Amino acid sequence: MNPIFEFFLKAYHNAPTSQIVLEAIAFVFGILSVWYAKKEDILVYPTGIICTVITVYLLYVNQYFGDMMMNLYYSIMSVYGWWNWSRKKENKPVVPITRTTLKEKQIGVFLFIVTLIITYLVYKGFGYAMEIPNYIDVVTSGIFFTAMWYMATKKLENWTLWIIGDLITIPLYAYRGLGILSLQYVIFTILAIQGYRSWKKSLNNNRQTA
Repeated sequence: MNPIFEFFLKAYHNAPTSQIVLEAIAFVFGILSVWYAKKEDILVYPTGIICTVITVYLLYVNQYFGDMMMNLYYSIMSVYGWWNWSRKKENKPVVPITRTTLKEKQIGVFLFIVTLIITYLVYKGFGYAMEIPNYIDVVTSGIFFTAMWYMATKKLENWTLWIIGDLITIPLYAYRGLGILSLQYVIFTILAIQGYRSWKKSLNNNRQTA
């Protein structure tokens, strides 16, 4: 078998068919969710919830508890984001795209640090010896936690955090032998870059018409 195909498929040689199907569904809905986020479409949240709920189960089965906690948080935050994005006044969104204020940046740093601590304690609580991939997982958990909150409040900087976290996660999943998930984060990175450009253009246009 071609080494490239072997890399993407070897993790699934002994996996149950049901798990492969669930991961494929999560893969599709995860990409759809980021695509809708790029377009500032509220469908980002129902598609995202489907992806994250499935992913929570898959990560629990494979004992990646740090990632599991983040996806559980994504599911909860998606409900909040769905509500927040859907609010309208005079047929206009109550929450427009904006940049973070100094206070919101400080809150973001606080969320990042708290998430690092909690994720680390989760790993220790489950009795795992902390290795380099686990520490990387802890850091990306903090990045993604903050990014999700910024997205729910339509802050442009959410895309910057997604890009950073995705770029770190690509080699992490590749190292773990999870080729399909690594590929998914390559696609996420491309969409996140497009999302940043799209939201920045929308933000600039809104300023010009204000």
